[in-house]
Amino acid sequence: MDVLVALGTSMAYLYSTAVTVLGLGEHVYFEASASIITLVLLGKLLEARAKSKTSGAIEALMKLQPKTAHVEQDGDVKDIEVARMKVGDVFIVRPGESIPVDGRVLSGTSSVNESMLTGESLPLLKEANAKVFAATLNGMGMLRCKAVGVGSHTALAHIVRLVEAAQGSKAPIQRLADRISGIFVPVVVGIAVLTFVGWWLFSGEFTQALINAVAVLVIACPCALGLGTPTAIMVGTGRGAQAGILVKNAQALERAQKITTLVVDKTGTLTEGRPAVTDLVPAASLSPQEFLKLAATLEQGSEHPLSRAILDKAAEAGIQPSALRDFRAEPGQGVSARIGDEPYRLGSPGWLESLGIPLDQDALANLRRSGKTVVALAGQGGALGYLAIADRLRPSSRQAVAKLHGLGIHVIMLTGDNAATAEAIARDAGIRQFIADVLPQEKAAKIRELQAGGRVVGMVGDGINDAPALAAADVSFAIGAGSDIALEAADVTLMNSDLLTAVDAIALSKATLAKIKQNLFFAFIYNILGIPLAAVGMLNPVIAGAAMAMSSVSVVTNSLLLRRWQPEPKPLQPPPLKGE
Repeated sequence: MDVLVALGTSMAYLYSTAVTVLGLGEHVYFEASASIITLVLLGKLLEARAKSKTSGAIEALMKLQPKTAHVEQDGDVKDIEVARMKVGDVFIVRPGESIPVDGRVLSGTSSVNESMLTGESLPLLKEANAKVFAATLNGMGMLRCKAVGVGSHTALAHIVRLVEAAQGSKAPIQRLADRISGIFVPVVVGIAVLTFVGWWLFSGEFTQALINAVAVLVIACPCALGLGTPTAIMVGTGRGAQAGILVKNAQALERAQKITTLVVDKTGTLTEGRPAVTDLVPAASLSPQEFLKLAATLEQGSEHPLSRAILDKAAEAGIQPSALRDFRAEPGQGVSARIGDEPYRLGSPGWLESLGIPLDQDALANLRRSGKTVVALAGQGGALGYLAIADRLRPSSRQAVAKLHGLGIHVIMLTGDNAATAEAIARDAGIRQFIADVLPQEKAAKIRELQAGGRVVGMVGDGINDAPALAAADVSFAIGAGSDIALEAADVTLMNSDLLTAVDAIALSKATLAKIKQNLFFAFIYNILGIPLAAVGMLNPVIAGAAMAMSSVSVVTNSLLLRRWQPEPKPLQPPPLKGE
């Protein structure tokens, strides 16, 4: 393409200079040379800006790890820099702090939020001998741990290396315009040379031969070809931004329409990304409102995420907790307190059974079959009911999966969550294939396995744990409410935090590529019709320049039609809560 730009502009300029200096009285083409170069450089500027990358993703990961740690030394607990820690050091993690290095719990009980590593939305219970990982967030208990991985040997450092490697391995897409120009340019140059030689030999007039040769180059000068891709990309990305689709580079917009397999994360992508009460199963003696009020009253003294889900549900229902006394929290088990004169307990079914309280095993099995976390409420007279808590499916996820299947795209759910929960979510979303219990480094490996099978793989995620897979995918989509690292690693950011917006992004890609192909048609149709006329002397350079301008106008006008593209309407109401 650059060959024709250089030849066309140089020949037009040199010819115009000769006409001016020699006073030949012919038309000059100085403005054509300047306008062609300006438009082509504008296109290259847009492309260069789209390709720019930042290192913010890597920096965001490194900031997650705390700077200091509480390490036992000589019988005392001292604060030292994390960089100075060694394998074997014993360190303390207080409530609410981030864990400084990978370790193993020696004593203590707490819940740890590991969503940045595993994608699991619910905190995990940590007791003696349990593994803990750097940069994960400790809950309300205190842990005494032994360091087993420090510095570059932590899981966090490994994720950083994976992101760097995956980002560096991406190859730039070869543009359709360049492939066409690879054939078109030599042909046009050959025709121009033959035109010049043929006319000089046939007519013996150097000026006429030069004019006809210049007419060939001017009509063939790929001004419209230079505008065809950038204008469509510019309008497409602008329309996408209005619809909440932020495209980081033009290559991603072109590649998205080729996706054959879309891998989606579960937590925060298919689901809402936070625990919520999904089922209320009260005893016959209680109404759902009375049951929920008792549960919220017991949980008002706890900071556990499951407690937060119950309190949020009560607030939605307009229920105010009652007063309580003798509150006591059992780490990893539940809570107990008195409401009035009656003692109550709320917690894990296993804890209540260990206290000799019989529970309805059929009710528990029905709730657990869906991969939900079950909390049981008991009073002095026995069990009073059960609450199921889960990360609920987004209202639009099922519709999005159905539309992806309709586009012929195979959808796979990839999650660090357990198989039971993954199966339940996949079934509800209409996804036929899922892979559970996957660590971050395994997610990237799964993407590469799919690519090795000849698939064009897209990835949708929102968490830090998704960053390596996002960077490894052919096209990556990050949910806008997700972590900074996910947003930096992805090619496309979905500001609406909705999988249906990923369907819109693919549809926008298809519409944009269709415009690019149409633009290339307009760019070349004038050449196909005009080059033979210019070669036989029936098209002077003035008309050739006008035809070239018309092709540019056609391309820009066609690109502007992308403004009519509309995203898919989104559902507004969440699914109803069972038991109400």
